[in-house]
Amino acid sequence: MSIIEAILQGILQGLTEFLPVSSSGHLSLFQHFTGLDGESAVTMTIVFHLGTLAAVFIAFWDKIKKLIAEAFRMLGDIFTGKFKWKTMNPERRMIMMIIVSILPLFVFYIFKDFFERLSSDSDIIIEGIAFLYTSALLFLSGRCGRGSGAHYASEKTAGETTVPAALTIGVFQGIALVPGISRSGSTISAALFTGMKREDAVEYSFILGIPVILAGAVVKLGEASAAELSANLVPLLVGFVVSAVAGYFAIRLIKMLVTNDKFHVFAWYTLVLGIIVIGLGLYEKIGGVRILIGK
Repeated sequence: MSIIEAILQGILQGLTEFLPVSSSGHLSLFQHFTGLDGESAVTMTIVFHLGTLAAVFIAFWDKIKKLIAEAFRMLGDIFTGKFKWKTMNPERRMIMMIIVSILPLFVFYIFKDFFERLSSDSDIIIEGIAFLYTSALLFLSGRCGRGSGAHYASEKTAGETTVPAALTIGVFQGIALVPGISRSGSTISAALFTGMKREDAVEYSFILGIPVILAGAVVKLGEASAAELSANLVPLLVGFVVSAVAGYFAIRLIKMLVTNDKFHVFAWYTLVLGIIVIGLGLYEKIGGVRILIGK
C-alpha cells in the first residue's frame, strides 16, 4: 500500500465512520475497485478504525472524562455494597446502558466469520442492498425527534435510557456488521426510535462505538503478523493520523446537521449509492468481469 492510498483510505474511513453512510461499505467498495483485498486490507481497516477512535476521544473528551470518573466511583460502590440501580445518576445510568447495548454483539459475534466473508468477497450486490437498508432506516428516523412542546420535552437524554431502549440500540448495532449498513446511522436511528433527543442520540452512538471499535481492533491486530505491520508501518501511521483528523471534522459536521434537522440528506445519498452499486454488481455478474480502477 502506498502513502497516497493510505491518505485516501484514511479520509474515506474518517468521514464515513461517523457520517451515517457506512465506513465498512465504502472501504469494501474502495478495496473491491482497487483490488486491495485480503488480510492486508483488513489490517488497514482496523488501524484506520483506531484513528477514528482517537477522534471520538477528542470530540467528546469532556463527557468521556465524566464517564470514566463515574465508572471508578461505581466500581467502588459495587465492591462496598453501596451500588443501587434505582438511584443511579445520569452518568452512571449511561455507563450501564452502554454495557447493555454491547451485550447483543456477543450473539452476533457467533456469526463473525459470515460477516467477514461479506466484506472480503468479490460480490458488491450485498453492499448495494445494505446501502438501501441504511437509506430506509435514515428516512424513517428522520421523522423522529422533531417538533416542540410537550412531545419534544418528553424525549429522553442519554442519561435516561432504559434497558429495552439500550437493547434495541444494541441489536441495530449488531445488524450493522453487514458492510453497507452504517453503524452510526443504525445506532442513532435506533436511539431516535426509542425516544432519545437528537443531540443525545449522536453522543450515545459515538461513545457506544468506543469499546466496540477498541475490542475489534485488539482482536484483529492480535491476528496480524509483525512482518505485515512493519512492511506497511509508514502508510499505516499516515492513514491513522488522516483518519483521526477526518473523523474529528466528520463529528463536527454530523452534530451541526443533526441540530439543523438535515439528517435526511444521508438517506438520499445512500439510496442513490445503493442503486448504483447494485447496478455495477449486476454488470460484473452478467458480464463475468470485475471493474478495477487504474488497472
